[in-house]
Amino acid sequence: MNLLRLSSLLLAALAAAALTGSAADWPQWRGPLRTGFVAPGEKLPTALPAEPKVLWRAKVGEGFASPVVAGGKIFVLDNQGGKETLRAFDAVKGAELWRAEVDDAVGDKQGPPGPRCTPLVDGDRVYAQSVKGELHCRNVADGKLLWRKNYVQDFAAVFIGETGQAQGATRHGNTGSPLIDGDWLIALAGGTNGAGVVALEKKTGKPVWTSQNDQAAYSAPIVATLSGVKQVIAFTCDGLIGLNFADGKLLWRIPLKTQFSRHVTTPVVVDDIVVIASHTLGLIGTKVTKTGAEFTATQAWASKEAAINYSSPVVVGKHLYCVGPNKNLICVDVPAGKVAWSQDGVFTSDKNKAVGYFIVLGANILVSTDSGQLVLFAAEPAAYRELGRAQVCASTWSGPAYSDGKLYHRDGVKTGGELLCVELK
Repeated sequence: MNLLRLSSLLLAALAAAALTGSAADWPQWRGPLRTGFVAPGEKLPTALPAEPKVLWRAKVGEGFASPVVAGGKIFVLDNQGGKETLRAFDAVKGAELWRAEVDDAVGDKQGPPGPRCTPLVDGDRVYAQSVKGELHCRNVADGKLLWRKNYVQDFAAVFIGETGQAQGATRHGNTGSPLIDGDWLIALAGGTNGAGVVALEKKTGKPVWTSQNDQAAYSAPIVATLSGVKQVIAFTCDGLIGLNFADGKLLWRIPLKTQFSRHVTTPVVVDDIVVIASHTLGLIGTKVTKTGAEFTATQAWASKEAAINYSSPVVVGKHLYCVGPNKNLICVDVPAGKVAWSQDGVFTSDKNKAVGYFIVLGANILVSTDSGQLVLFAAEPAAYRELGRAQVCASTWSGPAYSDGKLYHRDGVKTGGELLCVELK
């Protein structure tokens, strides 16, 4: 690696640390860069202990929202007394520091009433989005409300859990966690009158731009640079879109419509290919090119063999690792759109579909399964090579947060459970 490249990586790592307070933080959905990668300089286990040590436990209510860690605090959303509640815990001792109500808790036929959106921490502020589309910015120190937005009231969105909405994410509400880039917060508000995607000033909540008429699906947005243009990439009920980050202008769109809009996976990018997945349509690679000032998006490939139902994949090099349609773990060659290998026996729950959350630990990948197991395997496209597995909690549909050699996890699928701090050495 040349010196210039090394300096660029170090500067990027320092910038990420400055944004959130510590290089060891896991401040948002899928980690520091929303890719499932641990930040540079983190402690990376190369094996799993047979019985990982649980340093502390704390009771949590219903909900599927994943915990995050920043500045020595753990933040999690759960159901407390019928209210979606944002709670802060001490990362060392597990003691609750404060709690704040965000919205009424709602449920559906496939899950209990409770939050489903991972909080977001940026410096001295923490952001929480409810199932019904209530967005709060609160003080990290004490939970004081600094500003709020409501997608229905402020952006004319239709709450996507109300009776009578035949299409779109009609059962599960707002689940795609917002993101912060620089001074802006990007959220999928779902307003069908030009506010499908919104950019807000992160300190005030003031709208910077609004764009498109897309109803929000379950997927979280990302920011990526394609052909030299920084853009917001979102997988909505209506399709996959790329928006100019600066002004929200539509750069490209791939229409993708399904009966229930079960569009869940967070997009990932490999070179100029954006990869998403649909339970109905399969794993899809979209190639984005630019000629002059115009962008063109075309479907490069689609694979039913590699269809993902719920779980967002991770990419190492040019290979993608994800949960396949048959409760199998699969590796996919992204440029070719072909399955490199498939492995059974990683997901052992008795559910029809498996759920897994992936964390890239250097040359290896840690997957948390819905049966409460951790499985460590090598990120190698030639073949599956397992490095260890351990049971750490009860059944879970929440993703863990990794920080400083510790895993912060929560369990409880149909009822409340526990928030755990697990040491991985």
